[in-house]
Amino acid sequence: MTAPIRLAYLVSRYPAVSHTFILREVLQLRAQGFEIHTASINPPDRAAGAMPEQERAEAEATFYVKQCGVAKVLAEHLGCLLGSPAQWLRGLVHALRLGGTDPKALLFHLFYFAEAVLLGRWMRRRNLAHLHVHFATPAATVGMLASRTFGFTLSLTVHGPDEFYDVSAYRLGEKIAAASFVCCIGRYCRSQLMKLSPPSLWNKFEIAPLGVDPAEYTPRAEPVDGDAFHLLCVGRLVPAKGQNVLVAAVRDLVQAGRNVRVSFAGDGPDRPQLEQFVREHGLGEQVKFHGALNQEQVRGLYRTANAFVLPSFAEGIPVALMEAMAMEIPCISTAITGIPELIESGREGLLVAPSDGEGLAQAIARLMDDAAFSRSLGEAGRRKVIAKYNLAPNVQNLAAIFSRRLAETA
Repeated sequence: MTAPIRLAYLVSRYPAVSHTFILREVLQLRAQGFEIHTASINPPDRAAGAMPEQERAEAEATFYVKQCGVAKVLAEHLGCLLGSPAQWLRGLVHALRLGGTDPKALLFHLFYFAEAVLLGRWMRRRNLAHLHVHFATPAATVGMLASRTFGFTLSLTVHGPDEFYDVSAYRLGEKIAAASFVCCIGRYCRSQLMKLSPPSLWNKFEIAPLGVDPAEYTPRAEPVDGDAFHLLCVGRLVPAKGQNVLVAAVRDLVQAGRNVRVSFAGDGPDRPQLEQFVREHGLGEQVKFHGALNQEQVRGLYRTANAFVLPSFAEGIPVALMEAMAMEIPCISTAITGIPELIESGREGLLVAPSDGEGLAQAIARLMDDAAFSRSLGEAGRRKVIAKYNLAPNVQNLAAIFSRRLAETA
């Protein structure tokens, strides 16, 4: 009998409302026989009582780096230093090199090294030899330092676009060089990594699309009730999501006599000024902010939506769009980064230029005026998800990548 593939998964925050797709990936890999141990730099984004049962079980089994007290940090570093001084110094020197001469960067990289030793000792106790990190952000810096210190092999899943904004600060080139392989969620993502690395490293890049379960996200049995055309936007309330463009488009539609409303599922720093805009323009009846919701609550909102709108300025390939498409909800988004890989405009949804409020309002009005066209977009969207962004086969593809790549490093 073949022994299971054993590895650690590291995420900045796990579980998290905005990263449920990582939980689904972990559970699917375990169902295929993988032994996945989860670690998180930060604690969960909710109390245990606010989590669904699956997330609560994951939280109980996850190692939380920042929940270790000072005494634990000192003990782990002392144990590493006494057990293998050369190993500890190798990691420290690498952290100092990454920090460079900038005092703030140097301090942060010393913190990352402190966390890397905690992570590495945790992995050693579990006899884990490979670390996989989602997002090439600071958590991946911790993972890279743990890999350098303890000799673990390292792999990454890169999503974008955050990692591409400040490649120097994120040390993206160093992370590509340190990783045995890098999973890219789409071709746009891979192109950005190719731009940052020499062709000799391009063989590290694997296409590993995310996905949703079309058996879980199913079309509504009945048409949406209600007089107003209900728009839904799911995502953190942050500048990159472009929600300000959406509320302005709703204002313009309402002023033109259109019966439309929008629900926002998510929270974030942009909420106060979005709420202020709503108050100033008398849109209290048309705009509702639900805050952060769990997946079952979000699915309830999907069932009430006539259309899904994500007017982002920057994205990877949004899982929220996949979820809406799987439920045959016609989608409107922006023609940026990896989104055109998911949606062919006019066939599987509508794409407008980012920041184009007038174009967004026109796209919404088109769906309001043409029920048959909206229905055809929704049906084609679900077919696209089933064909290309179906969770089970996409995780099987990821499992095959792990199996092949880890066999090469054994």
